[in-house]
Amino acid sequence: MNDATHPAPPTDDTRRALDALETRLERTNELLRRMLAEVAKTPSTHAIFVDAGYVHASAGLLVAGTEDRRNFDLDAEGLIDAFIDTARTIFADSRLLRVYWYDGARRRIHTPEQQSIAELPDVKVRLGNLNANNQQKGVDSLIRTDLESLARHRAISDAALVGGDEDLVSAVEAAQGYGARVHLWGIEAADGPNQAEALLWEVDSQRTFDLDFCRPYVTRRPVTMYENEAEPPPSREEVRFVGAQIAATWLGERGRDRLAELLPGDPYLPAAVDQDLLVEAESRLNRSLRGHGGLRRALRDGFWQHLRAQY
Repeated sequence: MNDATHPAPPTDDTRRALDALETRLERTNELLRRMLAEVAKTPSTHAIFVDAGYVHASAGLLVAGTEDRRNFDLDAEGLIDAFIDTARTIFADSRLLRVYWYDGARRRIHTPEQQSIAELPDVKVRLGNLNANNQQKGVDSLIRTDLESLARHRAISDAALVGGDEDLVSAVEAAQGYGARVHLWGIEAADGPNQAEALLWEVDSQRTFDLDFCRPYVTRRPVTMYENEAEPPPSREEVRFVGAQIAATWLGERGRDRLAELLPGDPYLPAAVDQDLLVEAESRLNRSLRGHGGLRRALRDGFWQHLRAQY
Protein backbone atom coordinates (compact mmCIF):
# COMPACT_ATOMS: atom_id res chain seq x y z
CA MET A 1 0.00 0.00 0.00
CA ASN A 2 1.23 3.46 -0.88
CA ASP A 3 2.10 5.49 2.24
CA ALA A 4 1.02 8.68 0.41
CA THR A 5 -2.66 7.74 0.93
CA HIS A 6 -2.28 7.77 4.74
CA PRO A 7 -1.65 11.21 6.32
CA ALA A 8 1.04 11.34 8.92
CA PRO A 9 -0.21 11.51 12.51
CA PRO A 10 -0.14 15.03 13.98
CA THR A 11 2.93 15.99 15.89
CA ASP A 12 2.87 17.05 19.50
CA ASP A 13 3.27 20.72 18.47
CA THR A 14 0.27 20.48 16.15
CA ARG A 15 -1.86 18.89 18.88
CA ARG A 16 -0.93 21.65 21.32
CA ALA A 17 -1.76 24.32 18.74
CA LEU A 18 -5.13 22.72 18.00
CA ASP A 19 -5.93 22.41 21.70
CA ALA A 20 -5.05 26.08 22.25
CA LEU A 21 -7.21 27.14 19.30
CA GLU A 22 -10.13 25.10 20.61
CA THR A 23 -9.74 26.68 24.05
CA ARG A 24 -9.76 30.19 22.57
CA LEU A 25 -12.89 29.39 20.56
CA GLU A 26 -14.67 28.13 23.65
CA ARG A 27 -13.72 31.29 25.56
CA THR A 28 -14.91 33.48 22.68
CA ASN A 29 -18.21 31.64 22.49
CA GLU A 30 -18.68 32.01 26.23
CA LEU A 31 -18.05 35.77 26.03
CA LEU A 32 -20.57 36.08 23.20
CA ARG A 33 -23.17 34.15 25.21
CA ARG A 34 -22.63 36.46 28.18
CA MET A 35 -22.89 39.58 26.00
CA LEU A 36 -26.11 38.38 24.40
CA ALA A 37 -27.54 37.59 27.81
CA GLU A 38 -26.70 41.11 29.05
CA VAL A 39 -28.23 42.70 25.95
CA ALA A 40 -31.39 40.66 26.48
CA LYS A 41 -31.64 41.93 30.07
CA THR A 42 -30.98 45.59 29.19
CA PRO A 43 -34.25 47.50 28.64
CA SER A 44 -34.78 49.73 25.64
CA THR A 45 -34.48 53.46 26.28
CA HIS A 46 -36.41 56.36 24.78
CA ALA A 47 -36.20 60.14 24.96
CA ILE A 48 -38.66 62.92 24.09
CA PHE A 49 -37.47 65.97 22.15
CA VAL A 50 -39.84 68.96 22.30
CA ASP A 51 -39.56 72.06 20.12
CA ALA A 52 -41.24 74.52 22.52
CA GLY A 53 -41.70 77.14 19.81
CA TYR A 54 -43.69 74.67 17.73
CA VAL A 55 -45.78 73.59 20.74
CA HIS A 56 -46.59 77.16 21.79
CA ALA A 57 -47.53 78.23 18.27
CA SER A 58 -49.57 75.14 17.37
CA ALA A 59 -51.32 74.56 20.71
CA GLY A 60 -51.94 78.29 21.20
CA LEU A 61 -53.54 78.61 17.77
CA LEU A 62 -55.59 75.43 18.24
CA VAL A 63 -56.94 76.21 21.72
CA ALA A 64 -56.67 79.99 22.19
CA GLY A 65 -56.82 81.12 18.58
CA THR A 66 -53.43 82.85 18.70
CA GLU A 67 -49.74 82.02 18.33
CA ASP A 68 -48.67 84.99 20.49
CA ARG A 69 -47.37 83.65 23.80
CA ARG A 70 -48.35 86.87 25.56
CA ASN A 71 -52.02 86.08 25.00
CA PHE A 72 -52.16 82.66 26.65
CA ASP A 73 -50.54 80.53 29.35
CA LEU A 74 -49.11 77.09 28.66
CA ASP A 75 -48.99 74.54 31.48
CA ALA A 76 -45.63 73.14 30.40
CA GLU A 77 -45.32 70.84 33.42
CA GLY A 78 -48.72 69.26 32.78
CA LEU A 79 -48.02 68.91 29.07
CA ILE A 80 -44.63 67.29 29.69
CA ASP A 81 -46.27 64.80 32.06
CA ALA A 82 -48.82 64.01 29.35
CA PHE A 83 -46.04 63.43 26.82
CA ILE A 84 -44.27 61.12 29.28
CA ASP A 85 -47.48 59.15 29.90
CA THR A 86 -48.04 58.79 26.16
CA ALA A 87 -44.49 57.52 25.67
CA ARG A 88 -44.91 55.08 28.53
CA THR A 89 -47.91 53.60 26.73
CA ILE A 90 -46.26 53.42 23.30
CA PHE A 91 -42.85 52.22 24.51
CA ALA A 92 -44.17 49.82 27.12
CA ASP A 93 -40.93 47.84 27.54
CA SER A 94 -38.68 50.90 27.48
CA ARG A 95 -37.43 53.32 30.11
CA LEU A 96 -37.36 57.12 29.78
CA LEU A 97 -33.93 58.70 29.52
CA ARG A 98 -35.25 62.28 29.80
CA VAL A 99 -37.34 64.97 28.12
CA TYR A 100 -35.42 67.62 26.16
CA TRP A 101 -37.22 70.99 26.02
CA TYR A 102 -35.85 73.30 23.31
CA ASP A 103 -36.72 76.99 23.45
CA GLY A 104 -35.31 80.40 22.59
CA ALA A 105 -34.15 83.16 24.93
CA ARG A 106 -32.29 86.40 24.46
CA ARG A 107 -28.59 85.84 25.10
CA ARG A 108 -29.59 82.26 26.01
CA ILE A 109 -30.50 83.41 29.52
CA HIS A 110 -33.35 81.39 31.09
CA THR A 111 -36.62 83.22 31.67
CA PRO A 112 -38.39 82.48 34.98
CA GLU A 113 -40.75 80.13 33.09
CA GLN A 114 -37.86 78.27 31.46
CA GLN A 115 -36.08 78.03 34.79
CA SER A 116 -39.12 76.39 36.39
CA ILE A 117 -39.26 73.88 33.53
CA ALA A 118 -35.53 73.15 33.93
CA GLU A 119 -36.14 72.28 37.59
CA LEU A 120 -38.62 69.53 36.71
CA PRO A 121 -37.37 65.94 37.17
CA ASP A 122 -36.14 64.17 34.02
CA VAL A 123 -36.28 67.40 31.99
CA LYS A 124 -33.36 69.14 30.29
CA VAL A 125 -33.90 72.67 28.93
CA ARG A 126 -31.75 73.59 25.94
CA LEU A 127 -31.80 77.20 24.72
CA GLY A 128 -31.24 78.74 21.33
CA ASN A 129 -31.30 82.48 20.68
CA LEU A 130 -34.13 84.89 19.89
CA ASN A 131 -33.75 87.41 17.06
CA ALA A 132 -35.34 90.87 16.83
CA ASN A 133 -38.64 89.35 15.71
CA ASN A 134 -38.75 86.88 18.62
CA GLN A 135 -37.93 84.02 16.26
CA GLN A 136 -35.92 81.06 17.55
CA LYS A 137 -32.43 80.62 16.13
CA GLY A 138 -30.19 77.60 16.64
CA VAL A 139 -32.85 75.32 18.12
CA ASP A 140 -32.89 72.89 15.19
CA SER A 141 -29.12 72.44 15.39
CA LEU A 142 -29.39 71.68 19.12
CA ILE A 143 -32.00 69.01 18.42
CA ARG A 144 -29.83 67.47 15.72
CA THR A 145 -26.76 67.43 17.98
CA ASP A 146 -28.58 65.71 20.83
CA LEU A 147 -30.45 63.23 18.64
CA GLU A 148 -27.35 62.21 16.74
CA SER A 149 -25.14 61.98 19.83
CA LEU A 150 -27.59 59.83 21.81
CA ALA A 151 -28.22 57.53 18.86
CA ARG A 152 -24.52 57.20 18.07
CA HIS A 153 -23.73 56.15 21.64
CA ARG A 154 -26.70 53.75 21.73
CA ALA A 155 -28.16 55.74 24.63
CA ILE A 156 -31.64 55.58 23.07
CA SER A 157 -33.47 53.12 20.86
CA ASP A 158 -36.49 55.36 20.22
CA ALA A 159 -36.91 59.13 19.94
CA ALA A 160 -40.25 60.94 20.13
CA LEU A 161 -39.84 64.25 18.32
CA VAL A 162 -42.45 66.97 18.91
CA GLY A 163 -41.96 69.49 16.12
CA GLY A 164 -42.66 70.28 12.52
CA ASP A 165 -39.78 72.20 10.93
CA GLU A 166 -38.30 70.80 7.71
CA ASP A 167 -34.83 71.57 9.07
CA LEU A 168 -35.32 68.64 11.47
CA VAL A 169 -35.10 66.16 8.59
CA SER A 170 -31.31 66.01 8.89
CA ALA A 171 -31.63 65.29 12.63
CA VAL A 172 -33.98 62.39 11.90
CA GLU A 173 -31.68 60.98 9.22
CA ALA A 174 -28.65 61.22 11.51
CA ALA A 175 -30.39 59.35 14.35
CA GLN A 176 -31.76 56.67 12.03
CA GLY A 177 -28.29 56.19 10.58
CA TYR A 178 -27.18 54.91 13.99
CA GLY A 179 -30.13 52.56 14.35
CA ALA A 180 -32.57 54.64 16.41
CA ARG A 181 -36.24 54.83 15.46
CA VAL A 182 -37.70 58.35 15.31
CA HIS A 183 -41.41 58.96 15.97
CA LEU A 184 -42.89 62.32 14.99
CA TRP A 185 -45.51 63.79 17.32
CA GLY A 186 -47.53 66.85 16.29
CA ILE A 187 -50.33 69.16 17.37
CA GLU A 188 -53.58 69.14 15.39
CA ALA A 189 -53.36 71.92 12.80
CA ALA A 190 -55.89 74.72 13.31
CA ASP A 191 -55.23 76.40 9.98
CA GLY A 192 -53.29 74.49 7.34
CA PRO A 193 -50.45 71.97 7.84
CA ASN A 194 -48.02 72.70 10.67
CA GLN A 195 -45.48 69.94 9.92
CA ALA A 196 -43.28 69.75 6.82
CA GLU A 197 -44.11 66.96 4.38
CA ALA A 198 -40.43 66.03 4.05
CA LEU A 199 -40.33 65.45 7.82
CA LEU A 200 -43.47 63.32 7.74
CA TRP A 201 -41.96 61.15 5.00
CA GLU A 202 -38.72 60.57 6.86
CA VAL A 203 -39.86 59.42 10.31
CA ASP A 204 -40.73 55.88 11.40
CA SER A 205 -44.19 56.70 12.78
CA GLN A 206 -46.52 59.65 13.36
CA ARG A 207 -48.96 60.72 16.08
CA THR A 208 -51.16 63.82 16.33
CA PHE A 209 -52.50 65.33 19.56
CA ASP A 210 -55.98 66.78 19.08
CA LEU A 211 -57.91 69.65 20.67
CA ASP A 212 -59.19 67.56 23.58
CA PHE A 213 -55.65 66.53 24.45
CA CYS A 214 -54.27 70.09 24.31
CA ARG A 215 -57.15 72.04 25.87
CA PRO A 216 -56.27 71.37 29.55
CA TYR A 217 -52.80 72.85 29.09
CA VAL A 218 -53.61 76.14 27.32
CA THR A 219 -55.44 79.05 28.99
CA ARG A 220 -56.17 82.28 27.19
CA ARG A 221 -55.31 85.36 29.24
CA PRO A 222 -58.14 87.80 29.93
CA VAL A 223 -58.23 91.08 28.02
CA THR A 224 -56.73 93.86 30.14
CA MET A 225 -59.31 96.34 31.41
CA TYR A 226 -58.06 99.81 32.27
CA GLU A 227 -59.57 101.85 35.07
CA ASN A 228 -59.42 105.29 33.48
CA GLU A 229 -60.87 104.62 30.03
CA ALA A 230 -63.57 107.23 30.63
CA GLU A 231 -61.00 109.98 31.26
CA PRO A 232 -59.44 112.08 28.47
CA PRO A 233 -56.50 110.36 26.78
CA PRO A 234 -52.96 111.39 27.79
CA SER A 235 -51.17 114.11 25.85
CA ARG A 236 -48.65 113.35 23.14
CA GLU A 237 -45.89 114.68 25.40
CA GLU A 238 -46.89 112.33 28.21
CA VAL A 239 -46.85 109.37 25.84
CA ARG A 240 -43.54 110.47 24.26
CA PHE A 241 -41.98 110.64 27.75
CA VAL A 242 -43.22 107.10 28.53
CA GLY A 243 -41.68 105.93 25.25
CA ALA A 244 -38.32 107.36 26.31
CA GLN A 245 -38.60 105.65 29.73
CA ILE A 246 -39.28 102.31 28.10
CA ALA A 247 -36.35 102.83 25.72
CA ALA A 248 -34.02 103.38 28.68
CA THR A 249 -35.19 100.13 30.28
CA TRP A 250 -34.96 98.30 26.95
CA LEU A 251 -31.38 99.50 26.38
CA GLY A 252 -30.33 98.51 29.89
CA GLU A 253 -31.65 94.98 29.44
CA ARG A 254 -30.43 94.33 25.88
CA GLY A 255 -27.27 96.40 25.56
CA ARG A 256 -25.63 98.48 22.85
CA ASP A 257 -25.04 95.55 20.50
CA ARG A 258 -28.78 95.03 20.23
CA LEU A 259 -29.21 98.78 19.71
CA ALA A 260 -26.76 98.66 16.79
CA GLU A 261 -28.93 95.98 15.19
CA LEU A 262 -32.07 98.07 15.65
CA LEU A 263 -30.79 101.44 14.37
CA PRO A 264 -30.66 100.62 10.62
CA GLY A 265 -34.45 100.27 10.70
CA ASP A 266 -35.02 103.76 12.12
CA PRO A 267 -37.77 105.06 12.25
CA TYR A 268 -39.46 101.66 11.99
CA LEU A 269 -39.49 99.02 14.72
CA PRO A 270 -39.66 95.24 14.24
CA ALA A 271 -43.19 94.00 14.86
CA ALA A 272 -42.24 92.15 18.05
CA VAL A 273 -40.44 95.18 19.54
CA ASP A 274 -43.31 97.49 18.59
CA GLN A 275 -45.83 95.17 20.23
CA ASP A 276 -43.75 94.96 23.42
CA LEU A 277 -43.49 98.77 23.45
CA LEU A 278 -47.25 99.16 23.16
CA VAL A 279 -48.06 96.62 25.87
CA GLU A 280 -45.55 98.15 28.30
CA ALA A 281 -46.78 101.70 27.60
CA GLU A 282 -50.39 100.72 28.19
CA SER A 283 -49.39 99.13 31.48
CA ARG A 284 -47.54 102.26 32.63
CA LEU A 285 -50.29 104.61 31.51
CA ASN A 286 -53.06 102.29 32.71
CA ARG A 287 -54.72 103.19 29.45
CA SER A 288 -55.30 101.47 26.11
CA LEU A 289 -53.64 103.14 23.12
CA ARG A 290 -55.47 100.97 20.58
CA GLY A 291 -57.24 103.16 18.08
CA HIS A 292 -55.07 106.19 18.95
CA GLY A 293 -52.71 106.33 15.97
CA GLY A 294 -51.28 109.74 16.90
CA LEU A 295 -50.43 108.64 20.43
CA ARG A 296 -48.80 105.45 19.18
CA ARG A 297 -46.63 107.53 16.83
CA ALA A 298 -45.69 109.75 19.77
CA LEU A 299 -44.79 106.64 21.74
CA ARG A 300 -42.46 105.44 18.99
CA ASP A 301 -40.97 108.94 18.63
CA GLY A 302 -40.10 109.01 22.32
CA PHE A 303 -38.61 105.53 22.13
CA TRP A 304 -36.43 106.39 19.13
CA GLN A 305 -35.47 109.80 20.49
CA HIS A 306 -33.91 108.26 23.57
CA LEU A 307 -32.11 105.52 21.62
CA ARG A 308 -30.63 107.98 19.10
CA ALA A 309 -29.29 110.11 21.93
CA GLN A 310 -27.48 107.13 23.44
CA TYR A 311 -25.73 105.92 20.27
